[in-house]
Amino acid sequence: MALAHRRVLLKLSGEALMGDDAFGISRATIERMCDEIAAVARMGVELAIVIGGGNIFRGVAGGAAGMDRATADYMGMLATVMNALALQDALRQIGVVSRVQSALKIEQVVEPYIRPKALRYLEEGKVVIFAAGTGNPFFTTDTAAALRGAEMGAEIVLKATKVDGVYTADPMKDPTASRYQRISFDEAISRNLKVMDATAFALCRDQGLPVKVFSIFKEGALRRVVSGEDEGTLVYA
Repeated sequence: MALAHRRVLLKLSGEALMGDDAFGISRATIERMCDEIAAVARMGVELAIVIGGGNIFRGVAGGAAGMDRATADYMGMLATVMNALALQDALRQIGVVSRVQSALKIEQVVEPYIRPKALRYLEEGKVVIFAAGTGNPFFTTDTAAALRGAEMGAEIVLKATKVDGVYTADPMKDPTASRYQRISFDEAISRNLKVMDATAFALCRDQGLPVKVFSIFKEGALRRVVSGEDEGTLVYA
């Protein structure tokens, strides 16, 4: 099967790991996701992943409850490290070699983020999982995905969500809503479509880094995206 993209940055939300559970990590869900990731890695795609931590701890919610925002965000970063380790372990069990790099230094657990090492791992065919966001409070893991995507020379950022693309309106509320196949960054901004947070979106636009929004819950969707099939919504510069 021909590949449309050779090196990609996959953004996985922490909430996606919950499956139908209220919080935490659903083993069945993470195993199914890893099967999808493994299939793409075995096609020869160089795959980097940024993972969120909302299934374990959501920094904004903690701040809203009276906690210092920076402290809450650091707790959220540690949650992403836990998710990254779970993802690495699930990939290992199906024979996929991966490396976790953390923007926070926790060297007894994971190696720190070092760009040349991450690039070498990708070239060697290893899946690289980036944890702890950007390592700074007040920045989301969407921003981390845009940043790492640019640093790794990714051809595209794949934003995995619960919805199979960007719609004209909320498809859960409006049955007449239709999916955009393609939309420009500027049009998405003018229509106030919430694709990513503003910082991440601006970084992708400025770097000419396209974003593909798709559903990680559709079987085979990730494979179809890297093959260039009509899956999800492409946001382009």
